[in-house]
Amino acid sequence: MTMLRRNLTHMRRYPSMTVAIVAMPVLIMLLFVYVFGGAIGAGIGAGDRGDYTNYVVPGIILMAVTSGTISVAVSVCTDMTEGIVNRFRTMAISRGSVLTGHVLGNMVQVALILVLVVGIAFAVGFRPNATAVEWAAALGLLLLLAFGLSWLSAAMGLRARTVEAASNAPTPLTFLPFLGSAVVTPDSMPAGLRWFAEYQPFTPVNETLRGLLLGTPIGNDAWTALAWCAGLAATGYLWARASFRRA
Repeated sequence: MTMLRRNLTHMRRYPSMTVAIVAMPVLIMLLFVYVFGGAIGAGIGAGDRGDYTNYVVPGIILMAVTSGTISVAVSVCTDMTEGIVNRFRTMAISRGSVLTGHVLGNMVQVALILVLVVGIAFAVGFRPNATAVEWAAALGLLLLLAFGLSWLSAAMGLRARTVEAASNAPTPLTFLPFLGSAVVTPDSMPAGLRWFAEYQPFTPVNETLRGLLLGTPIGNDAWTALAWCAGLAATGYLWARASFRRA
C-alpha cells in the first residue's frame, strides 16, 4: 500500500505522462471517426460513419490500454537509474512491493484513462447496447489485459539502460492493435497479414470487447483472449522478477 500510494502521488504531481497517454488514443479516435470514417466504413462494409464509429471505438479503447502501460516502463527505469531502489533494498520491506506498487498504480491510471476515452467516445457518436453485466465483463477483460501488459512493461523498464529507451521499448505494443481487427476487418488484408491479424493476441481481445459492447458474435475469442492475457501476465511477471533480482 505504501508503494502504491507513492506511485499515485507521482502520478498526481506529474500529470504530463497521463495527459500524453490519453491524448494519443483520443487523437486517433477523432482521426478515424471524422477523417477516415466515411471512406473506411464504406470500404470494409461497416456502413456509414456512425456504424464505423461503433466498429472502431472498441479498438481505440484497446489502444488506450496498451498505451497506458508505457508509463510503467518509464517509472521503473527511473527508479532503477536514480538509485532509489538501492535505498529500498536496505529497508525492511518486501522486494516484490516495489514492482507491485508500480503495476497497481498503473492499473489505477489505466482505469482513469478508460473513463476519459469512453466518455469522449460517447461524445463522438459511440452507441453500444451492452448491459451492466456486459460492461463489467468488458472492464474486467481490459483490466486483466492491463495487468499483463503492466508486468511486461515493468520488465522492459528493468532491462532498459536509460529512461528514453524504456519509453520506446513498449511502443510496438501500442501499435500492434492496428495490425489486427481494431480499425479494419482482417478479411480486407493481404493473405500473410490477414493470418497475422487473426492470430496475434490483440485480435481476440478486441473481438471479445466488441461482442460484449455491441452484441457481435464472440465464439471462442473470449477464451482465447483470457488465455493471452494470462500468458502475458505470467511472462511479464516472471521476466520482471528475474530482472529485478539480477539488477
